[in-house]
Amino acid sequence: MNSPSRRRFLTTPIYYPSGEPHIGHAYTTILADVLARFWRQDGLDVFFLTGTDEHGQKMLEEATRRGMTARELSDQMSARFKAAWKDLDISHDRFIRTTEPDHVAVVTAFLERLWNKGEIYEGKYSGWYCIYEERYWTEKDLGPDHACPDCGRPTREIEEKNYFFRMGAYQQRLLDHIRDNPEWIQPTIRRNEILGFLAQPLEDLSISRPKSRVSWGIPLPWDPEHVAYVWVDALINYVTGSDAIDPTRAPAEQGFEDTSASRWPADVHLMGKDILTTHAVYWPTLLMGAGLPLPKGILAHGFWVAGEQKMSKSFGNVIDPLQLRERFGTDAVRWYLLREMPTGQDASFTPERFLVRYDELANVLGNLASRTLGMTDKYRQGRIPDAPGTGLDGEIAATLATIRASVAGYRLHDALAAAMDLARRANGYVEEREPWAQAKDPGRAADLDETLATLVRTLAALTAFLQPVCPGKMVELAARLGLNAVPRLEEVDRVRLGGNQVRKGEPLFPRAELLDAAAAKAP
Repeated sequence: MNSPSRRRFLTTPIYYPSGEPHIGHAYTTILADVLARFWRQDGLDVFFLTGTDEHGQKMLEEATRRGMTARELSDQMSARFKAAWKDLDISHDRFIRTTEPDHVAVVTAFLERLWNKGEIYEGKYSGWYCIYEERYWTEKDLGPDHACPDCGRPTREIEEKNYFFRMGAYQQRLLDHIRDNPEWIQPTIRRNEILGFLAQPLEDLSISRPKSRVSWGIPLPWDPEHVAYVWVDALINYVTGSDAIDPTRAPAEQGFEDTSASRWPADVHLMGKDILTTHAVYWPTLLMGAGLPLPKGILAHGFWVAGEQKMSKSFGNVIDPLQLRERFGTDAVRWYLLREMPTGQDASFTPERFLVRYDELANVLGNLASRTLGMTDKYRQGRIPDAPGTGLDGEIAATLATIRASVAGYRLHDALAAAMDLARRANGYVEEREPWAQAKDPGRAADLDETLATLVRTLAALTAFLQPVCPGKMVELAARLGLNAVPRLEEVDRVRLGGNQVRKGEPLFPRAELLDAAAAKAP
């Protein structure tokens, strides 16, 4: 394993699989994947964790509605998520399920640690419960007719025995951590939201549900008639995935204070802004109580919206990203989602904006590839000239610097914009150099060689810059340039291309009208 400074541990939330994967799940996971791929492109040792959160009352009720057991539904739906991530070219290192025996053992050890330290006590809860959001609400939080403020569905008034974690005892310590580490929660607007939340007294956290009401969960080690609250169970997956707790050892033998041999702490917890409180308040205080280090950073992105409303399966207005993929391809879907939404802000999905971003791939990047490969084939029999090709080296270096700075600040949309601007500049270089005119004059053969070598060199750099978001097409483009693999970021200024044989091939990103024509001809 590389030194800690060269390692990155990245997580998405684990998704509740009571419904099909949708654009919200896809965006979060692709965002994490692009970040992981950029890091790998820069030579870092990355571990990327995602998965499914399979316990809780909502899963049990959905399984009953379908005439299945909760285990059968969990198995079926986790397989759907795995298939979706394969289709969207997600490069996760581990897909974790909360029903795995190892995770159950880690949750048991974590909670027993808190219990033995006196961080958990028995109490009684009365309030309003939303089974769809798996959350309790006070009456002042509710909408008309006691509706859940998140999903708008009816809540139930419940009074029951629960176990509580002494979360309020860690309020000041958490506040101090946030203030001492101003970039711990990003973007700044989300940090300010959490500071506002913590301006009020922090109540203790209910961490259990009676088994008589919610039987589908992990039993508490000291009271098997209660199961772990689904959010607590889910959050601990990050520790399970890090190998900080050995599931084969007894809780008393766990070395909570020393995580140096594991991947913990996570470098980035990535999630939508709707679950920021659970990650920036519940989770760090639980870690404090257990004696584990806090994650190094939290990144909360915005929502995809339809009109003024968040896309949500609860609202019935979600878009299936795989439907877009069938027409335009996986890389085009990934490109749109990352290019269109500034990280941390909301964005509205419309077919028109999707086509604008797709046309960018087809008319800027695709056009540059087609004309460069075509001219190399036409004027040099497909052999890349052995010329310096330094005509755009300054622009390539500046683009690389912008990309690295943007990725470091989690502004992936800016990194992709910089890469596309380089493609535009290269198209402008073609117009400036007029290789068709150079080809007509035998005395300008060296100029033509330099033009073609510069364009091919720029394309090679673009494969490195865009591989994180368009992995399939950039591997294909690199192969057409005669390369065995997409170059690393550190290699873009010294990749050797002279003498390579290029392949023209079909357009990398066929124009939308050509896709429609091809679909119309299909049997």
